[in-house]
Amino acid sequence: MMRVMVLLAAGSVLMAQPALKPGRKYTTVERLAPERLAAVHAAREELARQRQNLQPVGVYQDFPAVLHIHAEDAPHTLGKRAEVLAAAKATGLRVVMFSDHGGPKPDTWQGMRDGVLFFAGAENGGQHELVYPTPAPGLRFHSHVEGQMDASPDGWDGMEIYNRHADAEDDTDMMAWLKETSKSPEKMRALAELYARYPDEIFASGCDYWPEIFARWDRILAQRPFSGIAANDAHQNTVLAGGKLVLDPYPVAFRNTVTHILARELSEAAITASLRAGRAYVSHDWLCDPKGFSFIAVNSLGVYEMGDTIPMTGNTRIVARAPVAARWKFFHNGKVVLEKSGDTVTLTAAEPGAYRAEAWLEIDGEQRPWIYSNAVRLERPNLLSMALPAQTLDAGIEAEKDIEYTQGAPEDAAKHKLDIYRKSGAQNVPVLFFVHGGAWRQGDRGQYPFFGNHFAKAGYVVVAPSYRLAPKNPHPAQVEDVAAAFAWTVKNIAAHGGDPKKIVIAGHSAGGHLVALLATNPEWLARHGLTTQSIRGVMALSGVYDIGGPIAEGSSVFPPDPEVRRRASPVKWTKSGLPPFLVTYCQWDYAVLPQQAAAFHQALQVAGVRSELVYLPGENHISEMTNLPKPSDPMSAAMLSFMGGLH
Repeated sequence: MMRVMVLLAAGSVLMAQPALKPGRKYTTVERLAPERLAAVHAAREELARQRQNLQPVGVYQDFPAVLHIHAEDAPHTLGKRAEVLAAAKATGLRVVMFSDHGGPKPDTWQGMRDGVLFFAGAENGGQHELVYPTPAPGLRFHSHVEGQMDASPDGWDGMEIYNRHADAEDDTDMMAWLKETSKSPEKMRALAELYARYPDEIFASGCDYWPEIFARWDRILAQRPFSGIAANDAHQNTVLAGGKLVLDPYPVAFRNTVTHILARELSEAAITASLRAGRAYVSHDWLCDPKGFSFIAVNSLGVYEMGDTIPMTGNTRIVARAPVAARWKFFHNGKVVLEKSGDTVTLTAAEPGAYRAEAWLEIDGEQRPWIYSNAVRLERPNLLSMALPAQTLDAGIEAEKDIEYTQGAPEDAAKHKLDIYRKSGAQNVPVLFFVHGGAWRQGDRGQYPFFGNHFAKAGYVVVAPSYRLAPKNPHPAQVEDVAAAFAWTVKNIAAHGGDPKKIVIAGHSAGGHLVALLATNPEWLARHGLTTQSIRGVMALSGVYDIGGPIAEGSSVFPPDPEVRRRASPVKWTKSGLPPFLVTYCQWDYAVLPQQAAAFHQALQVAGVRSELVYLPGENHISEMTNLPKPSDPMSAAMLSFMGGLH
C-alpha cells in the first residue's frame, strides 16, 4: 500500500498514515472505532427506510450470485457446502459459483439444490483465471487483476472488477490491528461485543475502490464487450480468539459483495449466457439492497440493458435508476461524462462507445462505492438493416383503399376510413382486422401495406383502419373508432371476400391496447349491437393493458379520473367467456411492456381464458413489426399458428 507521511496532533511525533483511496475520509482502523461503526449502522438503517420497491423495466429477473466461493479447497472450507447453502438462502442468493484450486472435487455441488443454482469451476492461481465449465464453451474470467494488471484480454470473457480478498490482503494496517488486538483478552472482549452488534460494518471496514482496475477495464471496454464481475472469495478463515470469533462468516461475506445476474430464468444456460454478455452488475449489498437497480439505454426502438449493443437512432438516452438516491458517475470509454445525485439520472448520449455507471452512497461523511454496472454499447445504426419493408403488393394481391367506415366531423374524415388487402378472387376467407400503434397519438393505416400484403398472401382478408389521434381527440375517441371500424367489418366484409364469422383482431403497441379493450370491455361493441361472439381471437402485440400503471402516467391521452382509467384497462375486464388471446412481447420492448404482457396473460388464464404468451428474442418494439415479412420471422409464425388453430 502506498503511504505518505503526515503530521498528527501527537506532540512532535511523526506517524505514517495510509494514502486514502477515492471517497475515503477514515482509515480502516478509524472506521473500526465504536462511534464510526454506530454511525455507519445508523446510515444503513436510514437507507433501508428510504428504499423504494422498484419493478423491473425489461425482460430479465435479478438473480443475486456469489462467485469464487471455495468448497473443498482447504481444511477451513472442507465439507462446508451445507453451510454455504444455508447462508445463501439466508441472504437471498440464487446462484453460488464454487471455484477450487485445481478444479472441482468429486463432491462439489452442481445444479439446483433447494432453490439455489450451484456451479463447479476452477481457480487457476498461476494463470489468474476463474473457469466455469458448461456444456457450451466454458466461461473464463481474469481473476486477482490487482496483482497482474498487464495481462492481455484475448481469450477472456471478462474480469474481476472487485475482489474482497484483495482488499483484505492489501490492508496491512487492518491485519496489524487484528494481530495486536488478538493478544489482549480485554480488547478481544470489546471486539466481540462490537461484532455482535456490527458484523457487516466491521467486515466491510476495509472495502475499497481500485481506480487502476477500473481504468484497465475501461480500456478493454472501449475495444470490445468485456464482462465485469466480483469475486466474493469467501473463505470463512478470519478467525480470532482460538476460533471463538469468526469475522468472515458466510452470511456476512455473502452480503458484502454480490454479482447480480440479469437472466430470464434460473438455469445454467441462462446464467452463463448473461455472464458472458455482461448482463450483470456488482453491488455491496450490505450497504443497501440494490434490487430494482437498472442501467439502460432508451430510444424510439425500445429499451436495452447492460450487455446490449444499441443502434443510436433519434434521441438515445442512458438512464440509471436505484431504490435510493445515490451519487452517480457515468463513464464513456473510461471518461467521466456525468456526475449527478438522485435515484434516477439520465444522460443524452452524443457519441457511440461503451457507457457504464457507478453509484456511491454517503455513509458517515464518506463516499462509499455501492453499485458498479456493466456496460451498454452504443453504435451508429446500420441503415440498411433498419430499412422499412417494401410497401409494394405482390402479384395476385389487391387493395381497396379509403373505404369510409363511419361519419364524423369533416376534419376527421381521413381517419374514419379503412383499407382492405386480399388475394384476387378471394371468397369467404378468414379475416384479420389490424389496428396500428403509435402511442394513441401517431400512425395511420397508410403505413401498413407490407402487413396487408404479407397476411393476404397467407390467405387472409386484411382490414386496416385508421382512427382519430390524441391529444386533439383524447380517450375514448380511439376505441370508439376501432369499434365502429370493426362493426363495419362484421356487416360488410362478406362483400369483400371475407367470412364475417371468422374475424381475428390484432393490434400492435397502442393498437394492442385497443383490440384488447374491444374484446374485454363490452360497452364498445354493445354500442353497435355486437358482442365478443363476433371475435374469433385476439392478438395483442406488445400492447398496454393497465392504463393506471406507469406507462400512462402523465399522459394527455387518458383523463386523470381513476375510474375512467380503470374502464380503459383491459386487465381489469378479464372474465370467462372471452375469445382466445395471443399476447406477445420482445427482448427490447418499451419500458414495462414485458411486465404488462405477463400480468395480462396471467389474468386471462386465472379467468379461464385461453391465452398464449410469446417472447420474441432479438427484436425491438419496431423491428418486431418491420421484420414480419421476412422468411421464418418468429412473430409471423406465432400469429399464423394462432390463427390457424382457430379456424
